[in-house]
Amino acid sequence: MELLAKFRIGALLMAATASSALFAQNKGSDKPQNPSNIPDARQIVGQSIVAAEHSWQARNEYVYIERDEDRRLDSAGKVQSQNVDVTRMTLINGIRFEQLMEHNGQVPSAEDQKKSGLDAEKLKHETPEEKAVRLQKDQENRSFLHVLLEAFDFRLVGEETLAGRPTYVLEATPHPGYRASGKYAKLLSRVEGKLWVDQQDFGWVKVDGEVTQSFSMGLFVARVQRGSHIILEQTCLGDAVWAPKRLEVRASAKILFLKSLELDRILTYSDYRAAADGAFSVKK
Repeated sequence: MELLAKFRIGALLMAATASSALFAQNKGSDKPQNPSNIPDARQIVGQSIVAAEHSWQARNEYVYIERDEDRRLDSAGKVQSQNVDVTRMTLINGIRFEQLMEHNGQVPSAEDQKKSGLDAEKLKHETPEEKAVRLQKDQENRSFLHVLLEAFDFRLVGEETLAGRPTYVLEATPHPGYRASGKYAKLLSRVEGKLWVDQQDFGWVKVDGEVTQSFSMGLFVARVQRGSHIILEQTCLGDAVWAPKRLEVRASAKILFLKSLELDRILTYSDYRAAADGAFSVKK
C-alpha cells in the first residue's frame, strides 16, 4: 500500500505538471493555417506562458471544491477498486489548505477531522523557515514554464471553438537534442501532444498529452509506461484567469518492475470563489 501511495502522489504530480503545459497526438480536421492573419506558433506559446503565470498567481486568491475519483483497473479496463474524495480547498493566512469533506460518500472519521484541525493550526502559525520552504516548492512547480519554448517544438495546425471561445490549436513535440535538467527533466523529453490556446487572452483552454517513452519515478519505485494519457480542461474565471475544470490521468505503470498498475484518476473542480469575498477563508 505504501508503494501504491507513492505512485499515486507521483502520478498526480506528473499530471499537474504536464497538463499545465501541453499535448497529445489527436490529429482532427483542423482548419488550414493562414500565415496572413494567424500569429507564429512560438509567439502564441510565448504569450500563453505569460498568461499562465498570471493565472497561476491569481488562482492563489480563489477557494473551490475538488472531487478526486481514483480508480484502479485490471488489464481489461474493468474497475477493481475506487475511492472518491471531496475536498474544500480553502485559504489559511493566504496558504492553500485541503479540508476533506467526504470520503466515499461518508464524512471524515474523527481521527481524520482531528488531523485536519492540527494541520490547520500549524498553518496559522507558519514559521519564516516553513514559509521559505513552501515558496521554494511553489517556484519549483512553476519552473517548467520557463523552458517550454526550448524544450518543445510547436506547430500551429489550425483553429477550433471550444466552450464558445475561439482557440489556436498547436502540436508540441520534444525538441531534438534538448537536454532538460531539474525537477521535471524526465517528463519534458517524454511527452508530446496538443494545446488549445484562447485567441483573446492566450489562456490554456485544453491540453491533451501522451507519454511517448517510459520513465521511472520515486527512485525507480514506479515506472510510468508509454501510452499513459493526460487530459486537462480549463475554465475562465474572468479577468483572463484560467483554472482547471477537469483533469484526467490514465496511467500505466509497473511497481518495482513487477506489479502492473492501471490508474484512471479524474479530478473535477467547481464552486470557484474569490477568497476576498470571505468564502471558506480562514484567518489567524
